[in-house]
Amino acid sequence: MKQIVDINGNPISSKEINQSQTEQDSRIGMLMRQYAEHPSEGLTPAKLAMLLKEADAGNLAAMADLAKDMEDKDGHLFSELTKRRRGWLKYDWSIEPPRNATEQEQKDAIAIQEILEDATWFDDLIFDCSDAILKSFSCNELSWVYENGTHIITGYEFRDQNLFQTHPDNRNQLMLRDNSYTGQSLNPFGWCAHIHRSKSGYIHRTGLTSTVAWPYLFKNYSIRDLAEFLEIYGLPLRLGKYPNGASEDEKSTLLRAVLSIGHNAGGIIPKGMEIDFQNAANGLSDPFEAMIKWCETTQSKAVLGATLTSQADGKTSTNALGNVHMEVLDDITESDLKQVANTITRDIIYPMHALNSKSYTGPRRIPRFKFDTSEAEDIANLAPALKTLVEINYPIPTKWVSEKTQIPLPDKNEPILTLTQEQPTAELKSFAALKTAPQKDNADLMTEQLAVLAQQQLNQMSAPITQLVKNATSLEEIRDGILELEPQISTEGFTKLMAKAMAASELLGALEVDEGR
Repeated sequence: MKQIVDINGNPISSKEINQSQTEQDSRIGMLMRQYAEHPSEGLTPAKLAMLLKEADAGNLAAMADLAKDMEDKDGHLFSELTKRRRGWLKYDWSIEPPRNATEQEQKDAIAIQEILEDATWFDDLIFDCSDAILKSFSCNELSWVYENGTHIITGYEFRDQNLFQTHPDNRNQLMLRDNSYTGQSLNPFGWCAHIHRSKSGYIHRTGLTSTVAWPYLFKNYSIRDLAEFLEIYGLPLRLGKYPNGASEDEKSTLLRAVLSIGHNAGGIIPKGMEIDFQNAANGLSDPFEAMIKWCETTQSKAVLGATLTSQADGKTSTNALGNVHMEVLDDITESDLKQVANTITRDIIYPMHALNSKSYTGPRRIPRFKFDTSEAEDIANLAPALKTLVEINYPIPTKWVSEKTQIPLPDKNEPILTLTQEQPTAELKSFAALKTAPQKDNADLMTEQLAVLAQQQLNQMSAPITQLVKNATSLEEIRDGILELEPQISTEGFTKLMAKAMAASELLGALEVDEGR
């Protein structure tokens, strides 16, 4: 029987993976029955600074609860996070065998991919891993079964971040809280634990919670102040006057009347008392709205890297600038996907490979999970250049074209589209000379051939002028003759030649770059 080791080479027993770690330990079970503390209630700068210090000391629960509160209460922050998180799900993925894979390694990679493609829980797992963007980490406990000689993951349970802490001696190591000083290590093959690095640092700093918490706090202050402003805006200042010798009960009655009369538009007061209405409260809401806007744009920059993917003011926003901001978001998403792909390879693919694959030899040669983030080339621009190179018999790998266009290669005996092949023109046939001198660089050969063809075109254009000069007897005769010849001299052939040559050279350069990778 083969020896099973975790990704770090530590021996494990296949029996251990069928047991839930959180359900086995009653101390962890008690923590799971606790409710969130909701630290955003009465949040102040001093309280937020205290939460950040506690996270530095390894207490991740308070920061996790704050992050959940911010998602629930701040619609703008939730919207920006959702854009980034949902963006992960639109990309196709595949299981790639190791380099120079044997036939068995290729079969094992295909088997793992088929299992995950049939898994109804896998897309949810990818989405739940994205929770680490804000909260630094996301831990999901896997459920395994053993059926027909195969270990299969049947699902998972998302575990709240407040169940975890960092090790006192290693703040980069996640531990389950069990009311002990160090906590409890996560069982190998039992978890998909994704740590997302939006920033460098220890686990509690890698997420965006500490970055967006301050704008969240300042925005709450501004919203509160704006609400108070709107409550009194346009209402007159009400002054109650009571006579000398009024009792405390009479004063209280007058005060209640003053406070309620603005909204109730009526009230009663004892005889001898008065209520005067002064000028209406005035002012502008602009300062409050400007502060709220600054806080939200700061949050957008932190989450999406830009603002035009979420807010457009009609003044500074343009289509071109919006496209640039979308490219920034695409770069961030590609970075996100690389991180989560590594986690899935370590916590999902490797356990399945170690327990089931015939080609398993240890953690050095394993299949890898990979997202396809490539974009298809513009076929309208690519096709003419490909046609030019094919007609001169330049060898273009079909796999390269498939990757560039994102058109899959046909399976065996699968019908394909075809066109009647045209015979190459004389000009394109002359390009075939590029393949007759392998001792020279392809670019040098193309340059030499272009010079020959260009000279031929120039000779054809200048032949009538040369004959005119030879037969002319005066400069005036040459001048008049050139004016008469001008409509007969065509540059169309030279233009077509250069256009085809430029297209061919561009594609040749792309091929050489890919071959050198």
